[in-house]
Amino acid sequence: MQLHDLYPFAEERKDRKRVGRGSGSGWGSSAGKGLKGQNQRSGGGKYAGFEGGQMPLQRRLPKHGFTNIFKITYQVLNLDQLLAAFEGQNDISLEDIYARGLAKSGAPVKILGDGEVKNAVNVEAHKFSAGAKEKIEKAGGSVKALEG
Repeated sequence: MQLHDLYPFAEERKDRKRVGRGSGSGWGSSAGKGLKGQNQRSGGGKYAGFEGGQMPLQRRLPKHGFTNIFKITYQVLNLDQLLAAFEGQNDISLEDIYARGLAKSGAPVKILGDGEVKNAVNVEAHKFSAGAKEKIEKAGGSVKALEG
């Protein structure tokens, strides 16, 4: 069996419309584009949103807001997620977090305080919430914040 033997068979397939190939085709002469004018020409027509010279909608509406290009978006990670991923491990580095897929590689990471810390762990991340820092230090561990 070959690809051309598969259904739909050749005689059941509809041929594409070939315009501008003579009057016998039914799409000869003006090729379905009408007579004269901009839209009849090759490459003719106006851009999407053109309103015939009227002020277009995208220019009639007011501009608003801005995009803060300096915004830093942290990958947040709760203590319970972190400790579940590193069960029985005392030292958790930023590279370990990236390697486990808990945060996108190279993205800044912030540890939040949802969850309980039962044993001492040393955690390295960009930022820590006050609750997370308190829970880790109360359990005898330490935090290393890479940002102030």
